[in-house]
Amino acid sequence: MANRSGPRADVNRSAILAHLGAQGPASRADLARSLGVSPALITSLTRDLIADGLVVELEHSLSQGGRPGRMLGLAERGGRAIGVKVVADHVTLVEVGLDGAVRRSATEPFDATAPTLLADLTHRIRAFIAGGDDARLLGLGVGVPGTVDQQASGVVDSTQLRWNQVPLGETLRRELDLPVLVDNNVNALALAERLHGVGRRHDNFLVVTIGTGVGSGIVVDGVVLRGAGGGAGEIGHTPVLEAGPLCSCGNHGCLEAIIGEAALVRTARERGVLPVSGGMDALRDAADRGDAGAAAIFSEAGHLLGRALAGTVQLLDPEVVVLLGEGTAAWPHWQFGFEPAFRSALLPLRRGIGVVVETWQDASWAQGAAALVLATPFDAAGATGEQGRLVRARLAGPTVEIGEIRP
Repeated sequence: MANRSGPRADVNRSAILAHLGAQGPASRADLARSLGVSPALITSLTRDLIADGLVVELEHSLSQGGRPGRMLGLAERGGRAIGVKVVADHVTLVEVGLDGAVRRSATEPFDATAPTLLADLTHRIRAFIAGGDDARLLGLGVGVPGTVDQQASGVVDSTQLRWNQVPLGETLRRELDLPVLVDNNVNALALAERLHGVGRRHDNFLVVTIGTGVGSGIVVDGVVLRGAGGGAGEIGHTPVLEAGPLCSCGNHGCLEAIIGEAALVRTARERGVLPVSGGMDALRDAADRGDAGAAAIFSEAGHLLGRALAGTVQLLDPEVVVLLGEGTAAWPHWQFGFEPAFRSALLPLRRGIGVVVETWQDASWAQGAAALVLATPFDAAGATGEQGRLVRARLAGPTVEIGEIRP
């Protein structure tokens, strides 16, 4: 490895690598502006990164009249991260590069209520890691449908998983000997959007997911808002009907209990739109074929989502809303009820806010979990704690000392 000047230089090195991974090739001048460091320091650090084989020089960038700048990009061996999404009956695992692109993925059965759940989960993750290449493994990110005290400690409470104070982060760190970051799955998606998606262009935005549940991730001034106990963004548990159906949280009439996947299927069966054996795929297919009853169920769900989301937009004033999740496969049917309900409930000055509906893949949840690792070099608030410092050390190089980091 090339000589370096200590922990602060190592943090800047990791930020350069992460920036090139998240944003793509950039000139030295672009890096200096984006990372807030001097051009001279960028020149010195990128020289070392090129010598270490982590960064390569690409084509020249366009010039405004001066000398063209040489573009820099990641070498293929720059590093990788593992992301895991945990649900009640399976886990999805992905390996991603520094650019966030999925290199490989797997889905394995998993019983979140088994007495051996932690040992079972560790076994599946260890086997997946063993199947990867020899690029530097930076760490493991885990997304769960529940509340996480802190990303670095990773103690989980989840009604969906029936977990109470499960020491997920501590267990995985001990058993796998890796940096491990754990967070709510929608917060992880919000981080992924900040690094690789719509959030690259916005400092204030909402990520809202529809599907099995309803959740949101809140980004304010470029930082995911977690709240006092890590539970910010629980839009799915907004009270809607006082005497409504029982929710998984134990309350009645939550938004999720009315428009979550199980609720929509239940309504369809009650109305005779689906047979008793019918599920969400059949309901969506019926709506696609023009079944008025199926279309009405989605439209009604869209109406309730629109009203609830309008209240959240009024409260937080985001620049844009990003909609994700398995439920977006039927978004054309949701949209009929959503758009008029959402726009009419907003103050006039906010009615033009953009709502971006992104395509969804099965691995997207786990890809978001991997972003917990990839985002650590930009953790100005220190939310990732010691685990973030360990990730940055691995990103900077194998011989780095852990020390004080630059805010």
